[in-house]
Amino acid sequence: MKSIHHIAIICSDYEMSKDFYVRVLGLEIIQEVYREVRNSYKLDLALNGQYIIELFSFPNPPARPSRPEAAGLRHLAFVVEDIEAEVQRLVNYGLIVETIRVDEYTVKRFTFTSDPDGLPIELYES
Repeated sequence: MKSIHHIAIICSDYEMSKDFYVRVLGLEIIQEVYREVRNSYKLDLALNGQYIIELFSFPNPPARPSRPEAAGLRHLAFVVEDIEAEVQRLVNYGLIVETIRVDEYTVKRFTFTSDPDGLPIELYES
């Protein structure tokens, strides 16, 4: 294996999740496709020109536990340069952001917020 190609996320409200990942987090749209046979959208997103996320909509997807300690995907982590500025930016969008903590092993600062479906999003200061 050479690298991760992408992360696929199924959302419950496509327009709300699209707005979150594009406008709030600042990911770039590579391609958006409506698949009529599946009644589903597929949105390819990039960060700094690198393809990283496929955002899918499906009619009535089942709920899945997604808090950090639940089985399955624990969280998505994004590197930020200035964690206080990024936290303030997200708070300005109305997001709830946890208190900034320090990783006891790396001594790097990090915090969490959530996407519209409750998927934990970590901000990790470089």
